[in-house]
Amino acid sequence: MQFHHHGYVSGDPTREEASGFGVDRPEELPDAVDVLIVGSGPAGMILAAQLSQFPEVNARIIERRPGRLEIGQADGIQARSVETFQAFGFANSIIDEAYHLTEMCFWKPDPHSPENIIRTARPVDDPQGISEFPHLIVNQARVLDHFAQFAKNSPGRIVPDYGIEFLDLENTGDGEYPVSVKLRYTSGEHEGQERTVRAKYVVGCDGARSPVRQSIGRTLSGDTANHAWGVMDVLATTDFPDIRTKCAIQSIHGSILHIPREGGHLFRMYVDLGEVAADDNHEVRKTTIEDIIAKANAILHPYSVDVKNVAWHSVYEVGHRLTDKFDDVPADQSGQRTPRVFITGDACHTHSAKAGQGMNVSMQDGFNLGWKLGHVLSGTSPESLLSTYSAERQVIAKNLIDFDKEWSSLMAAKPEDLPDASTLEDFYVKTAEFPAGFMTEYTPSMITSGTEHQGAAKGFPVGKRFHSARAHRVCDAVPSQIGHEATADGRWRIYVFADTPSAGEPSQLADFAEWFAQDPSSPQVRYTPQGADDDAVFDTKVIYQQPHVAVEINDVPRIFKPTVGPFKLTYLEKVYATLPDDDIFEEREVSRDGAVVVVRPDQYVAAVLPLSATDELARFFEPIFTER
Repeated sequence: MQFHHHGYVSGDPTREEASGFGVDRPEELPDAVDVLIVGSGPAGMILAAQLSQFPEVNARIIERRPGRLEIGQADGIQARSVETFQAFGFANSIIDEAYHLTEMCFWKPDPHSPENIIRTARPVDDPQGISEFPHLIVNQARVLDHFAQFAKNSPGRIVPDYGIEFLDLENTGDGEYPVSVKLRYTSGEHEGQERTVRAKYVVGCDGARSPVRQSIGRTLSGDTANHAWGVMDVLATTDFPDIRTKCAIQSIHGSILHIPREGGHLFRMYVDLGEVAADDNHEVRKTTIEDIIAKANAILHPYSVDVKNVAWHSVYEVGHRLTDKFDDVPADQSGQRTPRVFITGDACHTHSAKAGQGMNVSMQDGFNLGWKLGHVLSGTSPESLLSTYSAERQVIAKNLIDFDKEWSSLMAAKPEDLPDASTLEDFYVKTAEFPAGFMTEYTPSMITSGTEHQGAAKGFPVGKRFHSARAHRVCDAVPSQIGHEATADGRWRIYVFADTPSAGEPSQLADFAEWFAQDPSSPQVRYTPQGADDDAVFDTKVIYQQPHVAVEINDVPRIFKPTVGPFKLTYLEKVYATLPDDDIFEEREVSRDGAVVVVRPDQYVAAVLPLSATDELARFFEPIFTER
């Protein structure tokens, strides 16, 4: 964490100095805003947190509830989400608080006594070691609290405007704020009153029944619900031996997905309520908590649960639905006009809760869109950047729904109807990378290059998230995860892997560094605003092949030691070397001839290039940035 560069900080260093619209932020919602976020769920809160890092952008987030969420329905936190939390500064806090998933137990009918269940397998949760971060369970409300704290501590000082609901909108096409939004107060001194706010952009993060989605004529389409599940968060006594381990339980009476919760006592059960008749008219949703508990006990036989307290329960029907686009631009006009209204999360994709994907994918929707809105509204990027949001995220949602259909069908199937006894656990192990959040792979676009030079750094696949690795920081000899230094501040990351010569010797790295720092065609020269910190736009790091004791910091090119703040202090923590027992070049298959790995503000690899491909690097950034 970098601070003190504007003067000594004696208080909380995570509370940045307010600037722009964060200074004297009005409590009342203004009549005109740059971005109006509707809904303070996971997508809305990460979007607000990201935009609060762009204080020159007037962004507000409204929520129809009178206050913060107290009991969340989502609880599964995939490792990709924890990586994202690291960028927002609260990964360690939530790791300490959460329940950690380390393995999953599978229970099936006893072949000798089918009325009883027995444990048949217990694979580890992350057999491939795909992330250094764990798979967690924690209340959704706590995740929202952390994002809210980050947003409040950021320069934009964004806090939710509670007690305001969205009614309708119209894109008038007129003026600087073309979207006219009708709102109503649901609590407080103005309760019941309606008003109109104008916005440049509106983002619907308002759930499966999204009024924002309806206002732009988008519809969810797909499979209708045909299977019901009761879900309950409870405190209970039980003789079931795996009550503190995640379990997939299949019996002759149905299925349970069992998930321990944080705190050592609470647990959640998704209890199979069976097929829903076509003419049910949602009557199954009237199933009582007593009936859900009774069904759970039947499935668990010969074990039982004696529920002492119910924190929350619900009944839902599994449906898989998706919108065709995640913005308000008709398909036949794509690329011809700027999107003005966007939808995220459940507003544009719905599925079962079995794979713990809803909150996780929704947050990635918000992260993807947040930095793009920030760049466009701050004048850093052209409006065409906003068209990449729907193009990228709609495909990801389609892949998620295809995966969830298969997983939820296997969970609901009777054991005798599966191809073999290990079908469920085999699928769980084989597909572990997908639910963990690491199968997202963006295809070539204005912000993601092709794979022509992938061989220069095979371990950093273009289009996939940047997979951090350890290196030795030279200035203080601290072994560090290089990806963990990338905060959600909207900057692009450029990781420059050196060729064989060390610092101070003639090399391709030295040539690249001189070009990047001084050449008129360099992105650093073209797009860094005059008078700004050297690393204001590009957070550029170097990783040498030598051990840290062989890298003399004074011989490192100046571009990797930027001057920052009003005192023009030199920041030295961007220079790395290899660890003696953990060579990042070997671990991530980086060429010994060096490589340049470009990473987007949302942590996805945008390009891999050889050190000599300076012209290609310059061309890559040309459509992304506007010269200032």
